[in-house]
Amino acid sequence: MATKVSSAGGLLAMLNESHPMLKFHALSNLNAFVDYFWPEISTSVPIIESLYEDEEFDQRQRQLAALLVSKVFYYLGELNDSLSYALGAGPLFDVSEDSDYVHTLLAKAIDEYASLKSKAAESNNEALVDPRLEAIVERMLDKCIVDGRYQQAMGMAVECRRLDKLEEAISRSDNVHGTLSYCINISHSFVNRREYRHEVLRRLVKVYQKLPSPDYLSICQCLMFLDEPEGVASILEKLLRSENKDDALLAFQIAFDLVENEHQAFLLNVRDRLSNPRSQPSESVQPGNNDTDSTQNGNPGASEDVEMADGSHASNGSQHEMDPIEASYAERLTKIKGVLSGETLIQLTLQFLYSHNKSDLLILKTIKQSVEMRNSVCHSATIYANAIMHAGTTVDTFLRENLDWLSRATNWAKFSATAGLGVIHRGHLQQGRSLMAPYLPQSGAGGGGSPYSEGGALYALGLIHANHGEGIKQFLRDSLRSSNVEVIQHGACLGLGLAALGTADEDVYDDIKNVLYTDSAVAGEAAGISMGLLMVGTASEKASEMLAYAHETQHEKIIRGLALGIALTVYGREEEADTLIEQMTRDQDPILRYGGMYALALAYQGTANNKAIRQLLHFAVSDVSDDVRGTAEFPVVGSG
Repeated sequence: MATKVSSAGGLLAMLNESHPMLKFHALSNLNAFVDYFWPEISTSVPIIESLYEDEEFDQRQRQLAALLVSKVFYYLGELNDSLSYALGAGPLFDVSEDSDYVHTLLAKAIDEYASLKSKAAESNNEALVDPRLEAIVERMLDKCIVDGRYQQAMGMAVECRRLDKLEEAISRSDNVHGTLSYCINISHSFVNRREYRHEVLRRLVKVYQKLPSPDYLSICQCLMFLDEPEGVASILEKLLRSENKDDALLAFQIAFDLVENEHQAFLLNVRDRLSNPRSQPSESVQPGNNDTDSTQNGNPGASEDVEMADGSHASNGSQHEMDPIEASYAERLTKIKGVLSGETLIQLTLQFLYSHNKSDLLILKTIKQSVEMRNSVCHSATIYANAIMHAGTTVDTFLRENLDWLSRATNWAKFSATAGLGVIHRGHLQQGRSLMAPYLPQSGAGGGGSPYSEGGALYALGLIHANHGEGIKQFLRDSLRSSNVEVIQHGACLGLGLAALGTADEDVYDDIKNVLYTDSAVAGEAAGISMGLLMVGTASEKASEMLAYAHETQHEKIIRGLALGIALTVYGREEEADTLIEQMTRDQDPILRYGGMYALALAYQGTANNKAIRQLLHFAVSDVSDDVRGTAEFPVVGSG
């Protein structure tokens, strides 16, 4: 019959004995009963600590003393001290033990290790980590891998910045493709620092490339987030040159998936890096290279040429000098360039929206009849409603049937009414310019038409070619340079910003900057926003130049436009934007602080970053400006 122990007093008394075996016996039994008698044992913690620190004591007995002290501190709620002694317990701290004590300390150890690694990475210093702590984390990672808990191991490895263990967990899993997909998801969802996320993605690309059958779709997605167009172009070219038809289809699928992200500059870089067929004569290469420009300029003849490229060029003698593989590659290349330029997807979208247009013109007719003839606000609202109802469908029936009613719009209402055509015809690249021709400036600086209508038409062209502006960019630049009417410049700047979205084109930037430096309030406001659209997400140094001019100008409109433009430049850049955000949020001008709220929200969009939310909440309750407080509240609500 087992003896029931009711007190730890006798065992604690044995700790004062001189014989080591008696002390070891006491420690072993106290460790077994600590869950029940920890309040009593806690009074003798100094004695047990002295045994751990006694270098003449046997190593295993010292580790046992450390484990006992660790458990006592755990029950006392002193987790830092508990973890410190658990590290001293060495292998006696069993990471596989299924107890609250072990689970709590492992979580504490991982948090501590991850925190040390993160702080070292942020300060670009070597992480000073206790080797014992690292050993516990490694034992936990190894145990997860051995037990087949690969997702848990990957999560810990990512959090602890142990990419070597991450790669080991992926390679040893029974479903490598599945674990890689899971890892991509957690890198986007839980890795807060952009720089480290890129490290993880680069490691994943290496793992993908080592596989017997690489998942090129996922590789290209990773390379897009890493902004490495040459890697994507290399993969696409390899697939297009393959004799296997499925490989070519995969290349097209990758291209369509990349286009859905609407990263214009990246897609054009990929397209331009695809090499031409090796033995194709130069005169037959030319149409393939210029197919996008020709189509977007709205030239019907050029458009037909491109559409016939697949068939006519193959039969007119230009490809008879190529071997069948190169001829096939040339045909596929023409098609994939059309996909990467966005033309193919836009055409499909236009067809879909037109064929599935369910808008009810009777609703607009009723609204029009209910609105007072002289009420310009309601008049404009009806025009906007029509534009939104028919966005991208190319259906402008309501406007054509009510031209007299439409002509009642004046000044900026006329600007917006004309721009509404751009919303309706968004994506109509081939004929966008011809559709807007009646409203565009004639012979440079207006030609007798309303400047509001002409400015709105240039803005409409930007809306039509938004994020796909290769074919219209030059026309908008020419229109901007040839006019000194501020309303026309306003529309041209906005249109140019949308057409060249995110391309960081230096020539376009200089044209817009020249308009900004005229210090016209109306044109300057649009120029500031346009600069931001042009440089969106690039974290360009031009932001400092824009900020400097915002301090120089006296026009509130220009400052507001520049504030929004600067915010756009840091879109999605996370911690890279912190210095600029700090400058803007500490500025004395409330309009620039207002822009700082947008910069903070745009830089950390979609990340649920606690630091950014705390900053926004701080400004939402502390800033002296109503505009700044209101602006700070909006992203916080949106983050929920």
